Amino acid sequence: MTIHSTRTESHSLDGKNPDEGERQTAMSDPAAQLTEQRIVVLDFGSQYAQLIARRVRDQHVYCQIVRHDITADRMAELAPRGIILSGGPSSVYEENAPQIDPAIFDLGIPILGICYGMQIACQALGGKVDNTPSREYGRAMCDFIDHDSIFRGMQACEQVWMSHGDQVSQIADDFTVMAKTATCPYAAIRHNTRPVYAMQFHPEVTHTPHGGQILHNFVRDICGCDGSWRLGDFADAAIAQIRATVGDKRVICGLSGGVDSSVVAALLYKAIGTQLSCILVDNGMLRKNEQRIVIDEFSNHFKADLHVVDAEDQFLDDLAGVEEPQEKRRRIGYAFIECFKAEAEKIEDAHFLAQGTLYPDVIESGADKDGPAATIKLHHNVGGLPDELGFELIEPLRDLFKDEVRRLGIELGLPEQLVWRHPFPGPGLAVRCLGEVTREKLVVLREADAIVVEEIENAGLYRETSQAFAVLLPVQSVGVMGDARTYDNAVAVRCVNTDDFMTADWSHLPYDLLARISTRIINEVKGVNRVCYDISSKPPATIEWE
Repeated sequence: MTIHSTRTESHSLDGKNPDEGERQTAMSDPAAQLTEQRIVVLDFGSQYAQLIARRVRDQHVYCQIVRHDITADRMAELAPRGIILSGGPSSVYEENAPQIDPAIFDLGIPILGICYGMQIACQALGGKVDNTPSREYGRAMCDFIDHDSIFRGMQACEQVWMSHGDQVSQIADDFTVMAKTATCPYAAIRHNTRPVYAMQFHPEVTHTPHGGQILHNFVRDICGCDGSWRLGDFADAAIAQIRATVGDKRVICGLSGGVDSSVVAALLYKAIGTQLSCILVDNGMLRKNEQRIVIDEFSNHFKADLHVVDAEDQFLDDLAGVEEPQEKRRRIGYAFIECFKAEAEKIEDAHFLAQGTLYPDVIESGADKDGPAATIKLHHNVGGLPDELGFELIEPLRDLFKDEVRRLGIELGLPEQLVWRHPFPGPGLAVRCLGEVTREKLVVLREADAIVVEEIENAGLYRETSQAFAVLLPVQSVGVMGDARTYDNAVAVRCVNTDDFMTADWSHLPYDLLARISTRIINEVKGVNRVCYDISSKPPATIEWE
């Protein structure tokens, strides 16, 4: 393991808080300090829960996701301006289906139920939900009967997005119908005396073209939020809190080359300047020329202490024989901790550890005490460092979504080529090298990946695409090169478009571009004789293959 150090400037840090349970940060929540106006989303297991929160933030209103079984007392403590009940995969009438504390409806806080959220609200308030043979999945035309309040500005008939097998079959006398479709007589309803609204369709998805108007009406008009949530204000609050928390002590950051760590570095440098030390652990699974690129970017922006640890041999030894994806992540995480800890111990007066944890990481790891409890995944980034390191943790981005982090980076003056760089997972190429990770496979994958990115850049499509990369498949296939038969590797090309990385569509790249990518990989990368293009969207697939 080789270590070298330089004094320059930082632009890239990463390291995401893992799924090891709830952890307190040394710095208080800058988002919560900005405004008392917030909307909370009760998550009933919906694939769109994060998307709902993101769409609310589009209205310049802070939004957080909480667990569906949060108590009314705790909800009263949070004191949100409004509550949104998400969709979910369950049926409300089934045993062990997610339920809601009915006392929440007595708090007097405006409530919007979406899909399952509508059904759970109706069930709690005297209605009935049944399975129906007239299921709706996809686009539907909806007739809006009541254009007051939540549907102000909607046309008499508009397209909406439905996704349900159950629906409300009977409403209590206290409810009024606001919209219907050909097969769903209660497409939207409102309570006559309580501030409760509900709709069977999904206003948060782009397939409901005017869903943003509906959410605006709820958040801004019905809930009375004034739209004061601004990323510039967030940056000022975060910088002030970092200064107050850190004082004259030193902060360590783990560099990765991604936008998250770059923005963390920018916030820290603006707050504490040369009190910042950064560590780049090269695990041998970085992109082509990644170490040099990170050092150059670091040198061009901040004058801080940079330590680079070359640890390829250690990581590959730890991964030898391992094929299971989660075990790969765990071993990479442990090896990272060992390397990071050894180097961190050499930095005098280090007291704090800063990480680029984002809000989806907090939610999906079960790290928020009020958030959903289930751990969905180990993060693409290698994970946070354990408490025994002796550092206090600073996570200034833990309230932000990826696209908000990018916008914050622009607010902080970071260059666009860095802010808009495609995401790269913390475990690196290990999760794009399916099966066992070896040095030889990484050479093949690294070269193929570089060709994919280079050709997309040459085509002028890098900014139009959100993430593009190569995946080395654990299969070989027959081919012919010259007059010889080959039995070589297959590479998959993955390219997606997304606004928020919670949902994503595969990119419809031009055929001639795909042909160039395929031809170059097969001709230039020894050991590859077949290239495939991944046309799976998220969901049901994920962006990464592991």
